[in-house]
Amino acid sequence: MATTKKSILNKLYFVFVFITLFLAAVIVKLTDIQFADGEKYRNLSEHLTLKNDTIFANRGNVFSADGSLLATSMSIYEIRMDAFTVDAEEFEKNIRSLSVELSKMLGKPASQWENKIRKARVNKNRYLFIARKLGYTEYMKIKNFPIFNLGMYKGGFIAEQSTVRAHPLGKVAERTIGYDDYRGAPGIEGAYRDYLNGKFGWRLKQKIAKGQWKPINDTNEKEPIDGKDIVTTIDINIQDIAHHSLLRQLEIYEADHGSVVVMETKTGEIKAISNLGRNANGTYYERLNYAVGESNEPGSAFKVMSMVAALEAKVIDTSTIVDTGNGKYIIHGRSINDSHRGGYGKISVARALEVSSNIGFARLIEENFSKNPDQFINLLKGMHLNQMLGLPIKGEGKPEIPGPGDKKWSKNALPSIAYGYNISLTPLQILTFYNAIANNGEMVKPRFVKEIRSWDNHIESFDKEVINPAICSKETIAKVQEMLKNVVVRGTGKKMYAENFSMAGKTGTARTEYWKEDWGANRWYISSFTGYFPAENPKYSCIVVIHKPKAQTGYYGADVSGPVFKDIAQKIYTSKSVINEIENTSPKFKNIENDYDTYFTMANKKIDTIPNVKGMPGMDAISLLENLGLKVSYQGNGKVADQSLNVGEKIIKGTTIILN
Repeated sequence: MATTKKSILNKLYFVFVFITLFLAAVIVKLTDIQFADGEKYRNLSEHLTLKNDTIFANRGNVFSADGSLLATSMSIYEIRMDAFTVDAEEFEKNIRSLSVELSKMLGKPASQWENKIRKARVNKNRYLFIARKLGYTEYMKIKNFPIFNLGMYKGGFIAEQSTVRAHPLGKVAERTIGYDDYRGAPGIEGAYRDYLNGKFGWRLKQKIAKGQWKPINDTNEKEPIDGKDIVTTIDINIQDIAHHSLLRQLEIYEADHGSVVVMETKTGEIKAISNLGRNANGTYYERLNYAVGESNEPGSAFKVMSMVAALEAKVIDTSTIVDTGNGKYIIHGRSINDSHRGGYGKISVARALEVSSNIGFARLIEENFSKNPDQFINLLKGMHLNQMLGLPIKGEGKPEIPGPGDKKWSKNALPSIAYGYNISLTPLQILTFYNAIANNGEMVKPRFVKEIRSWDNHIESFDKEVINPAICSKETIAKVQEMLKNVVVRGTGKKMYAENFSMAGKTGTARTEYWKEDWGANRWYISSFTGYFPAENPKYSCIVVIHKPKAQTGYYGADVSGPVFKDIAQKIYTSKSVINEIENTSPKFKNIENDYDTYFTMANKKIDTIPNVKGMPGMDAISLLENLGLKVSYQGNGKVADQSLNVGEKIIKGTTIILN
């Protein structure tokens, strides 16, 4: 018995000692956690339950040249409710009113809203979803609903703001305005993102039930700084004209896609750019920025470049005769044809450009440069035709002008280049060259942005950039300008001629996809017209390019693209001052000038007594007296005959003076 009792006591002692040691170990560990590693575990706890939630800054706005919004950030709000935090008395007093207001704004019966919120309160839901994608006006309205108007802590009102990008003008110039997202940041939005983005802020949030995160404070820990604004060169009126003129012609010819660019001649400012592509349903939208990024063989549009090179080399003059024969010519085993049946026979070089003779240009360049083709290619390169423009917008197509030794060079390369094949240029690169012709030889860089602004403060300007001060001699420029004018008067562009305003330019018709086996059955063309207006002292240059018009309807540049160019030029003429300004010949009248001088002198004096306004024109007297703080009542019209307050009396602001 005694032995058993002793054994039990030993076991109890063992258990006691074990428990004591275990408790000591726990105390030691707790002490270690509290003091030695306390900071570590507190940080870990905060990391798991608290986070800094990014508040994205509003991107800057994109404006047209006249201040119209092209792109802007709009705030949208998601509304939630901490249904548990609201005082019981306040909750019961106003839950019905809140439910009615939510029903009016968001739909669903008021009873359904009330049941939803009551259920959330019972379940201690502190992050109940109410609505999303509310605009600012709706946010301000819902914020003042019963209960919600008590704020975050007393009313459980939680609002989370985010921003979306909107284009107020819809699809107009959408691809040039661009985006800064998964689509690769094209256009102005992508090119100037560093200015537009701003700086993000942050707000502290706490993790609550069901893995949800709730803002801790009403205010942000760090306020976001909005991005700067971009003022573009786009003219909304010209953009609208260009967009709809192009769209109408694309629909008529059931074309695949097309582009239009209008540039201000002297500055290089892009006033309009439209790029429309056809979708599977046959409707057109801004699919790609064809004007900037799509390189193609320019066809007859390139004959102007060939003409400039030949004139500069002094191997021809405008009166030089070239034999175009009967419209068919074999060179190096390959047939070259002119569009005019029977050919043009022997014609001058100037006339060859006017009628756009392929044979004429192939023979001129081949016969004068075949022994030294590098001379011709170097002349083209000297005019910057082989170099990219260096646009800030992403995706500029690379020009291609092969020379001897290149893989695309062959014995037929030289005559092919002469009339626009075996090379590639983008519409904007072609327009930049034609704009230099209009600008008396000075080649300026196309420009999409005028300045950077922050609110009303000027930050940075983007001024005119000169690529080449003189692409050729003044003598050559004058000759080419005259020929381009005659293209419209009596050449391939004569259908565009109008007596009331002048234009100059060149038609272009190029085969495309001719390397495909079925080209004979499905002939595709690129139709273009490039030029400027007015022909004398040009204000704007413009290119119109339309791809793959329905051949049965028409495909020549003069028929397909020419009417778009003419429509744009004509409408700009009627809405813009592109004609020489009329000299100001307004007559001057001595008595009017005397009245103005009298008013101006009196208005600039420091006056503290009632002035004598008798004899002054009524509107001048009223303006003067109101600026002195008096209330003016008047009868009659013309000049002041009498005044109710005496001259020299001290002015008491707010006093009424009556003028007759």
